[in-house]
Amino acid sequence: MKKLLLSLSFLLFAVIAFAQTISGTITDETGEPLIGATVTIEGTTIGASTDFDGNFSLSGVPSGEQNLVVSYLGFTTLKKGLSISGDANLGMIKLQEDAVGLKEVSVIASIAVDRKTPVAVSTIKGSEIEAIVGNNEFPEVLKSTPSVYATKSGGGFGDSRINVRGFDQRNTAVMINGIPVNDMENGWVYWSNWAGLSDVTSQMQVQRGLGASKIAVPSVGGSINIITNAADFEKGGKAKVSIGNDAYQKYAVALSSGLNDKGFAATLQLTHTRGDGYIDGTMFRAYSYFLSLSQRLSSNQTISLSAVGAPQWHHQRTTSNFDRVYLQTYKDLGIKFNHVWGMLDGEEFSWRKNFYHKPKVFVNHYWDIDEKTDIKTSAYISFGRGGGTGPRGRLRTPGSVFDSFSGLGRNTHDENGQVRFDDIVRYNQGQTVDGWGDPKEQFNGQNIVTSDGRFYFADGSRSNAGSGFVRRASMNSHNWFGVLSTLTSKLDDNFTFSGGIDARYYKGEHYRRLENLLGADGFMSRSDDNNPMNLITDVKAVEFGSFGDNTHNPGENVLAYHNDGLVGWIGLFSQLEYSKDNLSAFVSLSGSNQAFKRIDYFNYKEGHPNRETDWESFFGGTVKAGANYNIDDNHNVFLNAGYLSKQPIFDNVFLNFRNDVNQDAENQDIYAIELGYGYRSNNLRANVNLYSTIWDNRQFDESFTALALGVAGDTVEVSANATYFGVKEQHSGIELEVDYRPIQSLTLKGMASIGNWIYKDNFTANLANTDTSDPLLSGQEETIFADGLKVGDAAQTTFSLGAKYEIIEGLFVNADYYFADNLYAEFNILEDQFKAEGGQVVKLPSYSLVDAGISYRHTFSDKLAATVRFNMNNVLDTEYVAELDTNVVDDPDTADENEFYTRNRGFFGFGRTWNASVRIEF
Repeated sequence: MKKLLLSLSFLLFAVIAFAQTISGTITDETGEPLIGATVTIEGTTIGASTDFDGNFSLSGVPSGEQNLVVSYLGFTTLKKGLSISGDANLGMIKLQEDAVGLKEVSVIASIAVDRKTPVAVSTIKGSEIEAIVGNNEFPEVLKSTPSVYATKSGGGFGDSRINVRGFDQRNTAVMINGIPVNDMENGWVYWSNWAGLSDVTSQMQVQRGLGASKIAVPSVGGSINIITNAADFEKGGKAKVSIGNDAYQKYAVALSSGLNDKGFAATLQLTHTRGDGYIDGTMFRAYSYFLSLSQRLSSNQTISLSAVGAPQWHHQRTTSNFDRVYLQTYKDLGIKFNHVWGMLDGEEFSWRKNFYHKPKVFVNHYWDIDEKTDIKTSAYISFGRGGGTGPRGRLRTPGSVFDSFSGLGRNTHDENGQVRFDDIVRYNQGQTVDGWGDPKEQFNGQNIVTSDGRFYFADGSRSNAGSGFVRRASMNSHNWFGVLSTLTSKLDDNFTFSGGIDARYYKGEHYRRLENLLGADGFMSRSDDNNPMNLITDVKAVEFGSFGDNTHNPGENVLAYHNDGLVGWIGLFSQLEYSKDNLSAFVSLSGSNQAFKRIDYFNYKEGHPNRETDWESFFGGTVKAGANYNIDDNHNVFLNAGYLSKQPIFDNVFLNFRNDVNQDAENQDIYAIELGYGYRSNNLRANVNLYSTIWDNRQFDESFTALALGVAGDTVEVSANATYFGVKEQHSGIELEVDYRPIQSLTLKGMASIGNWIYKDNFTANLANTDTSDPLLSGQEETIFADGLKVGDAAQTTFSLGAKYEIIEGLFVNADYYFADNLYAEFNILEDQFKAEGGQVVKLPSYSLVDAGISYRHTFSDKLAATVRFNMNNVLDTEYVAELDTNVVDDPDTADENEFYTRNRGFFGFGRTWNASVRIEF
């Protein structure tokens, strides 16, 4: 027994004596720490995860030859041979991303680096996005980011929207691999065009404020940069199946060739998504594809091609001034209620159907000229085809009880609020429909529909033979070409210069076509000056965006309008960076000339001198500077400031939907300043930002009836126009973001943002006569009392708290709490109530949501792993109003205590939803 104890004691002493401690830091190729990377000693149970600084420490490592294995999702697994003879710090160990060229794309995209780039930034890795997005909308992934507000809007597939620091999508730059995707005419972003993007995102970074982008982009509120995957270094693939509420289904498969000996790699991913939609009558069908090819031309040159696209169609829910659907309607009939759909021949049919296909192809060339200088160039093309449908027509049959398609509760809808499409077909065919009066009157022996339900004759008479309804499609097609090239040169040990060119050309084609006659024989279009009696009998049904659809070109299937919008853009940019010891700083300058041209094929006869405008040019740009100082290993501070001269968008240059040039169009001025503090330790990361942005020199126009002094000295009504200059907003606030890991298996995340987004000052316009033959409006003014009004459409106060806990190896549970307050209605600053002091903005009720999920990942071998996940959103099924598009304040003189709901239009957020998925990696 004594010998046994002696032997065990000796063995224990030997283990202690020859067991070493190994430590180090795991980062990506830019030096950014990788949090939660797995570090193990091959063939042993010794392992650990990296902390918030990327640090790890392994105790009890046996002496001798050992293999250190480092793995992190999205990066190539590293195996490093070690000769262990004592405690050792291995220093910084850099992992290579598992896709070719991602580092270079990050440079093109101006991705911010922690504790170096002096901007407020939040980064979400692709693995996090895939885990939480489920059947949510892509922008909703960012809802727990400071000063970000995302909603599903009407609730159709891809109809979501996002605001950053109180600025909508037109003033938030959205980029894919550093390439802008905001519409070149109106600045909007249509997320349904990028429905498959969440499946191929390597990382998504939100830079709030003017940001670090070198090019001139509309980053008034911030920028959202989406970095897609690239061709994988390693051969393999993955397959995923997802299901969810309301028949949601998604199927995805990806295959990668790996990087071969000749420097070639390829990755292909395909998905199909379908479902009935949470909102009634919002069925959708969508596909997406992603292809990445990469070829190393030499040791210092690589070329790659990426293509991404998402053909889709989906039914929608809308609200407008003509729709008698208020919040109370949803409270009475359910928040899923949708008044624009019904059944046609036993299948779901809707007035509102969006369909689009917008492939985008990037060709990137990376050239390391020498150790100090490189050029990275991205050339791209995008072709968009598609649009959205809606009703056209009126009912004018004697004896009917309504005369428009949108009157909820009238006979166009049944007792369940669904549109009676089968009855519309019968009516358009000349049959009698109960409650719709006499049968439809024919025109020249045919059942023809017109936009206002009437025909007009030369003798001044008219008939109601145009009564009825059809479905039209408003088409928005475009061709977009561009190139972005950046030269970077390291001038010395401290200074780096970057400069380049940003060139774009865009042509958008806009027209309406007939999509479904709904039983009628034809539709008479009278809007074309070149073909004022165009009887359309051949229709083009919509499914996905079609590149072969040219039925409108001869002027046949086209109605209401037909015009082209051309945009040219040429920009230059430069940036000087300084980095030494604990200080990094930059100053950047960019300038761009943006030119617009409009061609109108409807409002002007062929050969008319005004059919095509001249190019209208505007010069704008940015000046930005910032510095970051790392006080020590834990603390850093940064400051940045900038100015953006933002050119007007296309829709502001041409007025009245004609070739009327707005002579008063001017650039808007944006001034921004930001101060930030960061703290880093082994288990805690925190950022605090203070910001202020002034959006100045905005312009608004309106037309209305005013009073003028007549020739006889009496007061007469005249048509007037007012242009308001110098409209100003100020968006200020504080933001906090915290990550805390009290123990290795538990991660806590928190966010808080408190904003004060208001209009600054009142503004006044001089009235001008619209018709010069009217009595003059001499010296008359109109004032908008805007000073101090809250900016609407996004919650100014948001909080979130989340937790993720690893129960056993690979089994995680997570829960997130979100709170939104100080949310105000979207409103028109030119509303009549603001033309007197005391105007108000409707404040929506605050709300809070809880989301939760559970996942399990099991690795069967180096080549095979599986992940199972279940998510539930709005676990408590909270009922809340997410947005308002009217601003009707309570009337103190009425007895209605529920006016907020009975007089305002908007949308409730979704109730409880769920999704589950299985993913196999091989």
